[in-house]
Amino acid sequence: MGYPRKLLAEGEQVEFELRPHWRSMIAPSLVLLATVTVGSYLLAVTPDGTLQAPLRWVVVAVVLALLVGWFVRPLLAWLTTQYVFTTRRIITRTGIVARSGKDMPLSKINDVSFRYTLFERVLHCGTLTVSSASEDGALVIANVPRVEEIQREIYRLTEAESERRRPGPGPAGQ
Repeated sequence: MGYPRKLLAEGEQVEFELRPHWRSMIAPSLVLLATVTVGSYLLAVTPDGTLQAPLRWVVVAVVLALLVGWFVRPLLAWLTTQYVFTTRRIITRTGIVARSGKDMPLSKINDVSFRYTLFERVLHCGTLTVSSASEDGALVIANVPRVEEIQREIYRLTEAESERRRPGPGPAGQ
């Protein structure tokens, strides 16, 4: 699902889009496996009979509640989070039902830094911090795939934006 072109300014183009690194789905996936395994075991060992029917329904309800809270919700959050880098700004959008977002013009960027742990370095992801000249301060984006490459791309986009905004030679300069 690409970023809607109708939300871009005239002349603005999407350079690349990202979603959080897949590592953010490791813990929810482990919860999925454990919940299904334990729930299946409990249903298998619960004897059939009218007295045990309510117990089976309790097991099913607990399994479903765990799956919705610890797997489905993080999966939907991961699927609905977008990091969009255009020729003029950085756009973040998050949220399943209620959406929130932040835009940072490339012309306001002062510094771009990244940080990753040893585990994140092995997985090629990290946290990107984009500092701006505005009052809002920094834009911190966690779980960015290929964070070092993204940092270099932001510098490239920032330089291209400053070239675009630089006044060209006027009649006096010719």
